[in-house]
Amino acid sequence: MTAPRRFPLDVATVADYARDGAVVLRGVFDADDLRTLEAGIEHNLAHLSPLALVASEPDDPGRFVEDFCTWQDNPAYRRILTASALPHIAAQLMQSRTVRLYHDHLLVKEAGTRQPTPWHQDQPYYNVDGRQNVSFWIPVDPVPLASTLRFVAGSHAGTWYMPRTFRDQQAKWFPEGSLAELPPVDTEPDRYPQRAWALEPGDCVAFHMLSLHASSGTGPGVRRRVFSARYLGDDAVHAPRRWRTSPPFPGLAQRLADRAPMADALFPTVWPSA
Repeated sequence: MTAPRRFPLDVATVADYARDGAVVLRGVFDADDLRTLEAGIEHNLAHLSPLALVASEPDDPGRFVEDFCTWQDNPAYRRILTASALPHIAAQLMQSRTVRLYHDHLLVKEAGTRQPTPWHQDQPYYNVDGRQNVSFWIPVDPVPLASTLRFVAGSHAGTWYMPRTFRDQQAKWFPEGSLAELPPVDTEPDRYPQRAWALEPGDCVAFHMLSLHASSGTGPGVRRRVFSARYLGDDAVHAPRRWRTSPPFPGLAQRLADRAPMADALFPTVWPSA
């Protein structure tokens, strides 16, 4: 396995991540990285996995496609996840000695997609506990401010909000009433300050899995192909659920005990490199 590139972060960036739960990172990926990632995305779109879904309505003039956990069958994804600067950046942002790959996530909104991505956190959909984690949202197309990911600053502090299905708001994970409901983010902006950045290819945003985030649809002529990379740090442990997580990891509960470190072949250590 090729060793990941180093990409030292300044103290302010690490502090911003700890405070806000989201930061923008400019110029992380070079032209070769972007060619590799674009090829990986197009391969994924042409060979969707059984976990793929269309997250937009049938009458949407665009289309929102998602897919999960295909890195083992996609050499381009594997290269970006393991040999780019992402593992080193993840270690710094998480302030973790080690970095494990958790999973990959494809998110493509074709031009003219109306479907928004509603406010949500990622971690309640998952099968992990722990504070040391990071997700990267990496576009290979320019993303204007109107179509970018938005975050509620500081929302990663600890409260878990009820995860619901995006299109019909059903509680398919935690039982109704067991977690807090979403706060009124858009109607009380002074209480819930937001962070958002326009992005160019080569840039990405990094965010904590408990950060509240959302995005709008895309405008005419705006295609938004995004690859997400998710990593876990030293304190991450397995949290088996009684329900199907998103994404699911079939058979993992038979291999990893509750509260065990995520030491499984599905989650290889990518930092420090061998």
